[in-house]
Amino acid sequence: MAAQKMTKQERSWVLYDVGNSAFVMLSTALIPVYFASLAEPGSSVTVAWGLAETVASLVLALLMPVLGSLADVAGNKKKFLVGTIGTGALFCAALGVPATAVPFLVVYVVAAIMLNGSMVFYDAFLVDATTEDRFDTVSSHGYAWGYIGSCIPFVACLAVVLGGSAVGIDTVTGMRIAFVITALWWVAFSVPLLRNVKQVHGKPRPERLLADSVRGLWTTLKRIAGNRKLLLFMVAYFFYIDGVHTVIKMSTSYGTDLGLDSTALVLALLVTQFVAFPAAIAYGRLAKRFGTMRMLMVGVFAYACIVLYAAFCMRTAAQFWVLAICVGLFQGGIQALSRSEFGKLIPKENANEYFGFFDIFGKYAAVMGTLMVSAFTMATGNPSMGVLSLGIIFVAGFICLVLSERAK
Repeated sequence: MAAQKMTKQERSWVLYDVGNSAFVMLSTALIPVYFASLAEPGSSVTVAWGLAETVASLVLALLMPVLGSLADVAGNKKKFLVGTIGTGALFCAALGVPATAVPFLVVYVVAAIMLNGSMVFYDAFLVDATTEDRFDTVSSHGYAWGYIGSCIPFVACLAVVLGGSAVGIDTVTGMRIAFVITALWWVAFSVPLLRNVKQVHGKPRPERLLADSVRGLWTTLKRIAGNRKLLLFMVAYFFYIDGVHTVIKMSTSYGTDLGLDSTALVLALLVTQFVAFPAAIAYGRLAKRFGTMRMLMVGVFAYACIVLYAAFCMRTAAQFWVLAICVGLFQGGIQALSRSEFGKLIPKENANEYFGFFDIFGKYAAVMGTLMVSAFTMATGNPSMGVLSLGIIFVAGFICLVLSERAK
């Protein structure tokens, strides 16, 4: 019902989450399993996958502030969005070409950079698609419909990969088809956003576009540093979103290293999507009643408990299902409310530039998280210790959220 009350621009913005979430889902569930089949025997999937995600996050974090500043110029935002979507979808479809691990990771890293780059521009379009009083609601619906919408192409991919043998399609060919299905879905659900949402907020085009945009980054950094509430919120986000992203990215590879059945892992993650759909919408409504910051604190505390459970209790497929359901209850809400709260704190005409820095905090955090898991796993020979290390950053994020809420 809430979705039906949305404007055309709001619905179009929400639909892009449906499109890009298909690749997010595939890279969480099936791609690590497929990569494991390409990896050298005896190598750790967790370590290799963690390093690949680290490289993608690092490159994106270096690029996005400059690209975000350029995209803030009136008329530029959609051009950058089209470029990242087109390049990302092309490399997504090309994932079926490499036959060995290293070339596959190279193609994946490029696709991941383009996917996450497009999501920075997409997030910044929130200030153009709706009004500030509806940020929580619209952002929550974006994640909610993204979760449920991504299940459609994912189920189709599962049918081809797991059931393709019935019609003579082997697993490798099935995965190649799955990559193409995901790329087409991504592009198709990008069209409404590109057609119906226009850049409302933007800064005038400077005489020296690149030089002035780069120079403006220093001004933005000083503004962030001078706004204690915004700075503390970004530091909090740096910590807790690291844990969220790391759990999302490495849950399947962690389960694989524990020896859990890949089919059970994938199906459990599919259940996560269905749980996350109503949970994300509920989070948006609860934020109206109890406040956005308070609900973010609830989510961060819950994730700290999830990490403890994963490290000490998760050993069987059934326990992985419990983990997946718990993640689904809080994942969408914490991401959606982080996006909407940040949108309330920043100047709208510089949304891309600020979201670029917001992305730096998220992506450099992802570098820290995936690297921590890989390092602790290699040092101890126990993946559980790598997962347990994430508890530290959730605690740090919670403390900074409390300080941000109290700041003037």
